[in-house]
Formats: sequence, structure tokens, C-alpha cells
Amino acid sequence: MISRHLRLTFPEAQATEPVIYHVVKDFNVIPSIRRASIENHFGWMIVEFKGETADLDAAQAYLVGLGIEVSQAEGDILAG
Repeated sequence: MISRHLRLTFPEAQATEPVIYHVVKDFNVIPSIRRASIENHFGWMIVEFKGETADLDAAQAYLVGLGIEVSQAEGDILAG
């Protein structure tokens, strides 16, 4: 099992959708949400995903396919 630290930026259409639920259910990925905010129909999240490489790749492709911007967040992870 490996982990990826990501920053997700949600467009208005996805800001209130159960996206993380689908990542867990459909791709067998374990999330640890470190920080998040939704303001004025815009949202962002710093999250650590754990799982197998193929599952993480598929989950990341799913998020991008929804129009969610996905980038590395190495400097934004809270210890814990």
C-alpha cells in the first residue's frame, strides 16, 4: 500500500457532490482529509489517499474526469 498527498480543487458542479464516497466505494482507496473548505460554490481539499498503485491511478483519473483539478500537495499535509 502506498500513499499520495493531493490537493483537489472542485468546480461549482462538484463542490457539493459525494466525490470522496465514490472514490472509496468504487476504487478501494482510503482517504484521510487533512484540510478542506467550500465557499461560494467552490471547494478545495488536501487529502492523503492510501491504496494500491492501480487503484490510486484509477481514482485520480476518475477525479480528473469529473473536472476536479488534482495536484501534488507535499507541502500542505498536516502531521498526524
